[in-house]
Amino acid sequence: MPRRTPRTALDRQRTPRRFPKFLGAASICALIAALLSPLTQAAAADSTTALAANDYCGGQCSDILPPGQNGNATLAQILLNQAFGIQPDHAEDQLGPYNNLASGAATLTDAKINDFFNDASFGVASDQVASSTAPGGRTDVTIVRDKKTGVPHITGTTRYGTEYGAGYAAAQDRLWLMDVFRHVGRGQLTSFAGGASSNQGLEQEFWRNAPYTEADLQTQIDNAIANNGARGQQALADANAYIDGINAYIDASDSGRYFPGEYVLTGHKDSITNAGTIDHFKITDLVALASVIGSLFGSGGGGEVNNALSLLAAQSKYGVTEGTKVWESFRERNDPEAVLTVHNGESFPYASKPDTAQGEALPDAGSVTQEPLVYDRTGSAATATATGASATAAATTLTSAKRGMSNALVVSGKYTASGHPIAVFGPQTGYFAPQLLMLQEIQGPGLSARGASFAGLSMYVELGRGQDYSWSATTSGQDIIDTYAVELCQDDYHYLYHGTCTAMDKVERTNSWKPTTADGTAAGSYRMQVYRTKYGPVEYRATVGGKKVAYTTLRSSCMHEADSIIGFQMLNDPDYVKSPGTFQSAVQHINYTFNWFYADSSHTAYYNSGDNPVRAAGVDAEFPVWAQAAYEWRNWDPTTNTASYTPPSAHPNSIDQDYYISWNNKQAKDYTTAPWGDGSVHRGNLLEDRVKKLVAAGGVTRSSLTKAMADAALADLRAEDVLPKLLKVINSSTVTDTTAAAAVTKLSDWVTAGAKRKETSAGSKAYANADAIRILDAWWPLLVKAEFEPGLGTDLYTAFSNNLPIDESPSAAHGPTGAHAGSSFQYGWWSYVDKDIRAVLGESVQGGLSQKYCGGGTLSACRDALISTLKTAAGLTAAQVYPGDDQCSAGDQWCADSIVQRTLGGIKHGKITWQNRPTYQQVVEYTSHR
Repeated sequence: MPRRTPRTALDRQRTPRRFPKFLGAASICALIAALLSPLTQAAAADSTTALAANDYCGGQCSDILPPGQNGNATLAQILLNQAFGIQPDHAEDQLGPYNNLASGAATLTDAKINDFFNDASFGVASDQVASSTAPGGRTDVTIVRDKKTGVPHITGTTRYGTEYGAGYAAAQDRLWLMDVFRHVGRGQLTSFAGGASSNQGLEQEFWRNAPYTEADLQTQIDNAIANNGARGQQALADANAYIDGINAYIDASDSGRYFPGEYVLTGHKDSITNAGTIDHFKITDLVALASVIGSLFGSGGGGEVNNALSLLAAQSKYGVTEGTKVWESFRERNDPEAVLTVHNGESFPYASKPDTAQGEALPDAGSVTQEPLVYDRTGSAATATATGASATAAATTLTSAKRGMSNALVVSGKYTASGHPIAVFGPQTGYFAPQLLMLQEIQGPGLSARGASFAGLSMYVELGRGQDYSWSATTSGQDIIDTYAVELCQDDYHYLYHGTCTAMDKVERTNSWKPTTADGTAAGSYRMQVYRTKYGPVEYRATVGGKKVAYTTLRSSCMHEADSIIGFQMLNDPDYVKSPGTFQSAVQHINYTFNWFYADSSHTAYYNSGDNPVRAAGVDAEFPVWAQAAYEWRNWDPTTNTASYTPPSAHPNSIDQDYYISWNNKQAKDYTTAPWGDGSVHRGNLLEDRVKKLVAAGGVTRSSLTKAMADAALADLRAEDVLPKLLKVINSSTVTDTTAAAAVTKLSDWVTAGAKRKETSAGSKAYANADAIRILDAWWPLLVKAEFEPGLGTDLYTAFSNNLPIDESPSAAHGPTGAHAGSSFQYGWWSYVDKDIRAVLGESVQGGLSQKYCGGGTLSACRDALISTLKTAAGLTAAQVYPGDDQCSAGDQWCADSIVQRTLGGIKHGKITWQNRPTYQQVVEYTSHR
């Protein structure tokens, strides 16, 4: 079946033919003419703003965020884009430079960096001012936009005015997107934006994980403010001012009729009479938005039930003792060959395997059933496509293999040409139109920063730079989610809590939709239902030792998404962050599971954030445990979902290590992360190998570190780190089969050429070594299956595949970002293949698998299995390997890999060549310090 890019809000609106017949070319032109007059809001007089004096980067800070700053489009602009491909100003002017780095990195110099990035200096030169606006007619804040990118530079003389301006600018650039995601966070997207199956899946995915009521959202705010003293009060004042700015823009754009055109296309506004409303934002909307972001990028853990099922499958095949050894070898909790961010040998034990597990509640064989989320389906909600989207959403929510993404390369000044640290880093948040993140500069009392923030949460810069320092983050994935087995009593909706039969709390959402111009999905409806316990929402039901239980998931950040606002406030405060230590102190206030990186003119630093619960002695975080007081988090209070957490010193942290790399790899020795796959081959190795080589040579520059990132961004991890060993097995004897020999030659030539997925020339839309790439894409799943399934057996092989996907090539559809998402090679069996093949070759392996699998452990049989599957793969056509989807025709290899800016609004953009790199990215080297 052809792969399809998952669609979200308005993704149906891909071509003009999606519109009703009345939007023919002539009608479009007439309608555009009628709508053009109110398109542009009035701007204030030209500004003479000069470059800021509080900038210590010396013109050596750069950033990029495709496709462009402008994420709002009026109805007229949407129609122009759909009919003629015309882009609104600044809607995609960062997409070209971002794309061009793939071909331009080879000749990159420091002088050319801003050919591919924006100048991220503070302020705007007077001759580069495109507009200057006094939002809401206020005299205490100005929004200046530059000519090149249209980024808002917000300068306020009062704190209120500054944050008001930030809210106004956010609405100018992302109002529709902000509205979409406040509905996603509440599980109400389909009623707002349409019933497309992808919209159904999106709201189900996030609401299953955070089924909050309005009262829950307000409680989060109240607690965050109450627990943080003066900073909490300031955060509340900042948030209220920010919302006032958003709502001022809503009112102005509504009366001026330049609001986003998606409100018309989804039936919320009338294009002729202007009837209809755009609801004002309220402070609980910000928590709903934060719950989505925290769930998607900053919430490590889960998957304990899947872990239990694969353990039971291993024990069923091999017996308890041997089966447990097999399971542990595939789990790779603390693999000695894993690439580390803190690589100086320092140990940070967390979530380690106990000597004797206590309180485990493994399910009885065959008893596990997933708790339903959706009920009472009608109309289009009852189609096979809709139920399939629900199944995918559930699997994504319940796995530990969450999409981490993001990378960082940071080098100490000791190894740079200038003597100052250099950093190239950023979050890999997928590709959307408009983008989830937005750029801004914010300058006001207690605020001085430029960078990226998630739309609707931009009262502070979340990733970016201050006056003399920059910071960024990658997803870390350590385990802050545990699964408890609550014993049922009375019926299926009561459970024992400390010996008392207690009723579960039922939370519901009922959504319905009908066709609109934007989304023609037929009318439908459903009800989402979650049962909540003190130990979290019910995710599965089973029996344990014959007792009926519900498996629940308890997340330490649940009901605390709002708490992290304090850490971000600190990062934006120039009077707080002045050193590596104060930076680490700031990010300790962020409870999302992130790796944080810092660079100034003299120092670098790293800190791993998150509320890591202190577990009871003997509890193994890998598996479900009984919901009993003895096995709860230490000092856990279910009323507030607070507990004792590991101290900051126990989190992986470092200052001035020679270099840091991170690509969602293992943080440090003995620090167990929840996802599987932290073994001998990880995409972090692509950065480690390159940066280590640069540091050894010394004289690192901004361009050389950027080139290292860009080179890794085009690398096929399987081809670079595993394929040479596979070829070593095959070439252990002369290959006599002509088909296999030809394939081996092509693969060998590709490895020699660098194992890149790179165009023959810029814009050619064809890969060099295209046949070799096709062969490996086809071969990998075949060789993995042939290597491991005979030894593991089908049941255990399938169970392990549920813990860790086999492959994640660029053309694969995977996770919440779907196909055409750029991010690749995060999860796969490359470490298993690497360790097993090395063992078969007789090479040294640390932390190897418990037995040899390929060919039953014999080199000749292993070679036969590899050659047989290679011949099969070589015989598959491009159309079979790349079957096509709603973006690409069958057989188009380049297109199958290509990055698509997934439409979350009415504006479309062209595809760009595949690159495995951050979406928002900084290149920084500070020359001085305050």
